[in-house]
Amino acid sequence: MTIKSLLNESELLAKVAEGDQRAFTVLYEKYNPKIFTFAFRILQSEALAEEVVQETLLKLWQIGPQAIRISHLDAYLRTTARNRSIDLLRRQQLALKAEKELSYEWDESHNETEERIILNETKKILQEAVALLPEQHKLVYQLCHQEGLKYEQAAEKLNLSALTVQTYMKLSLRFLRKYVRTHIDIAAVLIVLKLF
Repeated sequence: MTIKSLLNESELLAKVAEGDQRAFTVLYEKYNPKIFTFAFRILQSEALAEEVVQETLLKLWQIGPQAIRISHLDAYLRTTARNRSIDLLRRQQLALKAEKELSYEWDESHNETEERIILNETKKILQEAVALLPEQHKLVYQLCHQEGLKYEQAAEKLNLSALTVQTYMKLSLRFLRKYVRTHIDIAAVLIVLKLF
């Protein structure tokens, strides 16, 4: 990194500390791909890596005036992304462990009819949640999650930026997870995790 780019970075951080959204956007666009690549190597999941990008950069924005204290932004963002990635891995392991234990108990008194009913109910709740999404979010979810398009492809189809599509997808998934969790019991949640 050149002295000039270090100076520019310090200036940008000073502006972010003052709440300048344009300065934040410049840093966001610069570090988004770096954080994504770093997180993806750890998590092996595009969706989780994108979640890490959003949360890492959001944390930078939220620290506000303290941003001027960051002397090595690259190291700060890398550490934040690493910590968030590790948290997500731990959460995944706990969910897998809970699912394994539940499936062991489930196998003891397995009832395919009951499982099918729960799965159908869960799908119905998920469809209700999708219907509640704002129109653009719904379109992004359908294109990316249901049809499997990449963000760039969906962005081109909807005449939006890839960053906007990514943001809509993150917000949609967050809403859907919360909605489904609050409308079904824990056994059904563990089954539906496979749908996300």
